[in-house]
Amino acid sequence: MSVMSNLLTVFYAWGGSSVADILQDWEYMGVFEFVVPFLLVFAVVFGILVKSQIIGEYRGINMVIALAVALLSITSPGFRSFFRVLFPYAGIGIAILLVGLILTGLFFTSQERWWRITFFSIAMVIAVIVVLSALSSYETFLWGAWWWREYLNAIIVGIVVIGLIVLIVLAAKGQQNTIKTT
Repeated sequence: MSVMSNLLTVFYAWGGSSVADILQDWEYMGVFEFVVPFLLVFAVVFGILVKSQIIGEYRGINMVIALAVALLSITSPGFRSFFRVLFPYAGIGIAILLVGLILTGLFFTSQERWWRITFFSIAMVIAVIVVLSALSSYETFLWGAWWWREYLNAIIVGIVVIGLIVLIVLAAKGQQNTIKTT
């Protein structure tokens, strides 16, 4: 039998199945646990290597490095488990951002600078919440979920305080530049 014949047999067997059944079959085959994380890590590492040109314009070497990193990453059960926990939270965060973008787009134009800065700030807060939520339910990360439940408030307050300090320093630097130019 040829490869095409085997593929047709597989798709014919799925012909009477629903999309949920097909996705469940893919889950049993390990597509979501091995193939998807492998492709994602490979694409990100390869893209970073090509864009940064750390090694130069040697696409073959960049591909081998990205392939090795992706293969090594999927051998870790902790890495695969983290991906399984992180991306549902990321989907929720993206949905919240999309709804916010649609609702604010009804009232403001995208050319207004303050609107873009505000939306970017909200997006960063949601990203931090998504990552911390994923880490808090990920039992084997650092010391387990109890550690995150215990110190999550302190971490958030620390991030806010650091953010405020950075904003104050940037505002003071902007005022110094204004004073020097006058």
